Amino acid sequence: MLFAYVQLRGLPTVRVGELRGPLRLSAIQERKLLNRLAKAGLIVRVWRGLYLVPPRLPLGGKWSPNEALALSTLMANQKGRYQICGPNAFNRYGFDGQMPNRVYAYNDRLSGERTVGALALTLIKVAAARLGDTDQVRTAEGLSAVYSSRVRTLVDAVYDWSRFNSLPRAFGWIRGELAAGRVGAAELVRVTLRYGDVGTIRRMGALLDRAGVATALLRKLERALKPSSSLIAWNPVRPKRGALDRRWGVVWNDRT
Repeated sequence: MLFAYVQLRGLPTVRVGELRGPLRLSAIQERKLLNRLAKAGLIVRVWRGLYLVPPRLPLGGKWSPNEALALSTLMANQKGRYQICGPNAFNRYGFDGQMPNRVYAYNDRLSGERTVGALALTLIKVAAARLGDTDQVRTAEGLSAVYSSRVRTLVDAVYDWSRFNSLPRAFGWIRGELAAGRVGAAELVRVTLRYGDVGTIRRMGALLDRAGVATALLRKLERALKPSSSLIAWNPVRPKRGALDRRWGVVWNDRT
């Protein structure tokens, strides 16, 4: 009855309370029906009282939504925004060949790990101002998945290195993207200033300086830094020992 009802009306979701009138169910009967279908893997619980329903019954197995459907439904329910980031974006843009077994997403509503069907999510709550510089990716089902852009992904690999375990690998990615012309130095500077912190600006400045980037672009990064005698490691996972770069406050503790 439930599937006939939602398919007739083209509903991708159902909420607790929606089925009582049309299907003549009591509150207890509705709850039991939804719980039974969710446990059988025929529908998927997204949030308290909210379930995703497949466009057709899965044949011979359980159904699970893809990341675009799961995240867009979850964020619509929370009145928030998201963008897929980190290891998933590294893989999408060809920086890392490893396919992650979780979906990482910056968003402005939720933090922590959740499971939606067979999909494991790591939700990273950030200020709304830290969302942006994205690409819309069309899925085979005709949905739109929101990814951090290529340039934003590179900047986040430096900014959020401890979460994504992305340094020093990201330095090689950035050099390769610049050499291939897939990203420009001006784009990197713009996005670094918009979404980076002091450590990101220093490391990006040191990298672009060594790459021979135009002085005018380097000065934009310099102007964003306050005078300081503190030093950071170029490679934060190695001991802070090596030659000093006073311009950027970086210790060259690695050859990468």
